[in-house]
Amino acid sequence: MAVADIVIKQEAVEAVDLQDRILELCKGTPKGISDRTILQDMPSVSAEQRVAAINRLLSTGKIELLKSGSQLLYKYKDDQQTNQKTKGFELEEKLVYQTIEESSNKGIWIRDIRYKCNLQMTQLNRIIKTLESKKLIKAVKSVAASKKKVYMLFNLEPDESVTGGAWYSDQDFEAEFVEVLNQQCFKYLEQKAEKLHADPVARRNASYAPAEDVWKYITQLGISKVQLSVHDIETILSTLIFDGRVETTIVSAGTSTSRTAVSGQKTLYRAIFPIVPSTGLMTSPCGVCPVIDHCRDGAAISPKTCIYMKDWLDL
Repeated sequence: MAVADIVIKQEAVEAVDLQDRILELCKGTPKGISDRTILQDMPSVSAEQRVAAINRLLSTGKIELLKSGSQLLYKYKDDQQTNQKTKGFELEEKLVYQTIEESSNKGIWIRDIRYKCNLQMTQLNRIIKTLESKKLIKAVKSVAASKKKVYMLFNLEPDESVTGGAWYSDQDFEAEFVEVLNQQCFKYLEQKAEKLHADPVARRNASYAPAEDVWKYITQLGISKVQLSVHDIETILSTLIFDGRVETTIVSAGTSTSRTAVSGQKTLYRAIFPIVPSTGLMTSPCGVCPVIDHCRDGAAISPKTCIYMKDWLDL
C-alpha cells in the first residue's frame, strides 16, 4: 500500500499577532526601528503582510513615521508622553496640537488646521504662537508653495516633499548643482566603460555599476555641501537614463541599501554612447512631437503658439 504524502500546511500569520510583534519591537527601541529590523525579526512574513500591519498601526496612531537621514523609522507613539506635553492645555490648544501631530513630517497648512478645528483665525494664531514658544511645533516653508508654511511637531525632520530634498536650497532649485552631479555620475560610468578587456562580454559586464558605487565616488569627490543618499544618486542616474546616456540591467541583489533592491534584485547602471549622433531635427521639439501632423500656421497647434518651441529656443 502506497504511503500517502503528508502535506504540512503553514499557518498564515495573524494580522493582530503581527501588529503586536511590530509594536513590541518599537517599544524595545525608543529611537525607532527600520524595515530591515522588522525583516530580520520576521523573515517568513511577506512584504504585503508587513506593509498592511505597519499601515494599520500608523492609521490607529499606535506608531509614528520618522525620518533619520535617508532612512525611515517606525517609533512607538506614547500616549502618556503626549498627554504630559499637553498637560494644562485648554481644549482648543490640545485639539490644534493633536491635528498638527497627525500630519506627521509632511506638515499641515494653517488653513487646514482652521478647517479641522473649526476655530477663528485670531484664536488659532494665538494658539500657534503659544505652541511655537514652547517649542512643541515649528513652521517649515514648503517648496510646493513659496508663500505658505506648514506646521509639524518640533522634533520631526521635514519630508522631502516639503523641503525638496538635496536639490533645493532656501526653496530655490539648485540647477547648477544637479548639472554637476549629472556630469560626475556619467564620468564615473564612462571611466568604467573605457576599461580595456580582451573579451567584449567581460568588458560589457565590467562597465556596469550599482548606485552604491556611484554614491561612494560622489561622496569621495566632496562636491556636495549636503549629505547625499543612495536614493539621491539614483534620482540623478534616472535623469541620465531619460537623456539616453545610461542604460540599466537587473541582477541578484544580495545585500544592498538601494531603493531599487526589491524582491532579491537590484539595478546596475552603464554608460552608453550612440554610434550615430542625433540629427538636429531630432533634438528639436518637432522631431518628437506627437501632433506635428496637425501643426500649421493659423491653427490651434502652430509654431507661433508652441510653448515647447519657445522653451527650446529660450525665448
